[in-house]
Amino acid sequence: MDLSDSDLALVAALAEGLPLVSHPYRAVGAQLGLDEAEVIARIQAMRDGGIIRRFGIIVRHHELGFKANAMAVWAIPDGVVSEVGRVLGDAPEVTLCYRRPPRLPDWPYNLFCMVHGRDRGAVEESIQALVRRFDLGAYPHAVLFSTRRFKQTGARYGRPIPRAAAAE
Repeated sequence: MDLSDSDLALVAALAEGLPLVSHPYRAVGAQLGLDEAEVIARIQAMRDGGIIRRFGIIVRHHELGFKANAMAVWAIPDGVVSEVGRVLGDAPEVTLCYRRPPRLPDWPYNLFCMVHGRDRGAVEESIQALVRRFDLGAYPHAVLFSTRRFKQTGARYGRPIPRAAAAE
């Protein structure tokens, strides 16, 4: 599916979130020079084309009381890192799990998992439970707690239209 400039602008507008109004698609369309039916039709076409998979919400975990956030990192042998990554990625307490190459000799860790909790003790216990449940005790690991949040957003795609063009 080829995306037009209008589609890219729509994706960028949707990435900002739907306005909390009675006709959110009408409001989004008003920003882009589209009517409500055009917005809904373009969203449906992008959904049918596999460009948009789903709509979701971005939860700001601090505001919900989940103020302790840690990145648990492990040095897992290459032969089993994919398997360990899959099981950790399926664990409900892990919100993000990915592999990166280690940076030897200073940084041996190659598997990263984000765990959120209401307090530091709860997060530490969750990580220790992961270690026990998946028999990870033999692998070197570290826990890096966040100390300050500078930014938290979902991914941004699309191409916003310049304000002057939107007003035409």
